[in-house]
Amino acid sequence: MKPRKTSSIIKSFQELEVVLDTKSLPDYHPAPIKTPEKKASSETEETLFKNAMDGVKPIPRKERVVKTSKIEIIENYKKKDDAETLKRLEDLINYGTGFNVSDTPEYIEGTGYQIHPEIAKRLHRGDFSIQAHLDLHGLIVEEAREIFDQFLKWAVTHRKNGLLVTHGRGLSSPGEPVLKKKVEEWLTRGPWRKWVVAYSSARKCDGGAGATYILLRKRPISKKFKIKKTNRGKN
Repeated sequence: MKPRKTSSIIKSFQELEVVLDTKSLPDYHPAPIKTPEKKASSETEETLFKNAMDGVKPIPRKERVVKTSKIEIIENYKKKDDAETLKRLEDLINYGTGFNVSDTPEYIEGTGYQIHPEIAKRLHRGDFSIQAHLDLHGLIVEEAREIFDQFLKWAVTHRKNGLLVTHGRGLSSPGEPVLKKKVEEWLTRGPWRKWVVAYSSARKCDGGAGATYILLRKRPISKKFKIKKTNRGKN
């Protein structure tokens, strides 16, 4: 009796049981994997490179452009920014330069009757020439008031309209700067207010917040009025 041929395809669980009982699993012969044949090339890599570079001329050394990496560019800018920042800081410490006095809380300004606020800003910018200067440093309030009155009398008599009064910033004074506050008070509440066109903190080159520009009228006004003051922060 010839042995029954085992089909390579199992179609049911019954056939699977028969196969498992007889241990006659179908032989599996995987198809051979075909390896693609490499195309033979008669040209070597060196020959290909020479053909590709045929007709290309080298750039003269003096015309070559040296490429700077992005990291190097960022580092160069960073070093430049750091140097500029340090320079501004040194100027601020040594000379008080690098900021606008008008942007600080110590800045003060005011205008007289029917005077546009822009006049005070122009005074601060230096649009009006300074014709006389008074230094009140180191004086007590009583002494400073007497000298201040004499100075303004002299200025009115001699038609000096652009004045500079140095009073200091009052950094050593407890609380607020005394003389600075008094000078503003004398200009806005005393008899001199009818002569005042405008006043403002000086520029850095003239003492900054430690000095005040004053612009006087050629003749006083007779009617009552209030000077418009602009204070930025506590002075």
